[in-house]
Amino acid sequence: MTPLRSRKSLWQPRGRVCLVTGGAQGIGWEVTRLLASAGAHVYVADICDDNLHEARRRLADCPGGDRVRLARVDVTDQGQVQDWTAQALEGHGHIDVLVNNAAFVRWQDFHESNAPDALLMMRTGYDAMVHTVAAVLPPMRYQRSGHIVNMGSSVSRVRGRGPAAAYTATKAAVEAFTEVTRLELAGHGIQVTLVRPGLVAGTDFFRRHVPSDRLPRFADHLPPCTPEQVAVAIGRALAKGTDTVDIPGWLPLSYGAYQMSPRAFRWLAALGGPARRDFGHPPTPHPRQAGQPQPQPQLQASPTTRTTT
Repeated sequence: MTPLRSRKSLWQPRGRVCLVTGGAQGIGWEVTRLLASAGAHVYVADICDDNLHEARRRLADCPGGDRVRLARVDVTDQGQVQDWTAQALEGHGHIDVLVNNAAFVRWQDFHESNAPDALLMMRTGYDAMVHTVAAVLPPMRYQRSGHIVNMGSSVSRVRGRGPAAAYTATKAAVEAFTEVTRLELAGHGIQVTLVRPGLVAGTDFFRRHVPSDRLPRFADHLPPCTPEQVAVAIGRALAKGTDTVDIPGWLPLSYGAYQMSPRAFRWLAALGGPARRDFGHPPTPHPRQAGQPQPQPQLQASPTTRTTT
């Protein structure tokens, strides 16, 4: 991974206070690791005891791990969210970054699932985002600075058979909330970023919750991204103040094709049946890269770069 640099921003991660929900595994953990290694103080909220236990074990080998605070927090509980954010504020006197990454996933057709699971997806993805944003806005508005990152999804732009209806609705709500709050906060020194990942291989999302046959066959031929790549894209957005991050970068092409003819897009997506690839494991590196040491992610602000979009 290459260093994160910015031409326009003077944002420096060292000494910043960053909050990450769902931060003990997958994308959230890589964001945590990225920020901590760059010198930030990172407060992590997660509800999964197994993931928290594993994250504590990994901290020993994580650069800046002594600046990471892990906590078991149910982000759907407003009181627990307020207590969690209050700890960060009391410890440092300011909150600079909030990354809303927590999610609850049940990818089933609605008639095969149940209403409580569908509602919990919205509570974890949308209601929890509202709780965390409401908690950090007073200190951010007081200091007239801050950056909020909300995790959306490409399914909010391309709607077809496969993704659960409740999950799609949740991500559409996250996107709308993010875009309007960005406009509302533009005069307060607070940046709001929407991140829309496509296929991200190697997380519990596919290992535990989403079978490959819920995806179209052509997904087998698309290069998925990794949690590390999403984290680096988020880091670049923090450094540069990017409004929207689509990763991989070809996703806007699929949005355009879908908008031109949704029926044709869905018909093409149905060709060949369901996907067969195992997305629960990280992508196999290119033969030329196999065996080569992988650079560690870095986050810094300096004069030259481009932003992942």
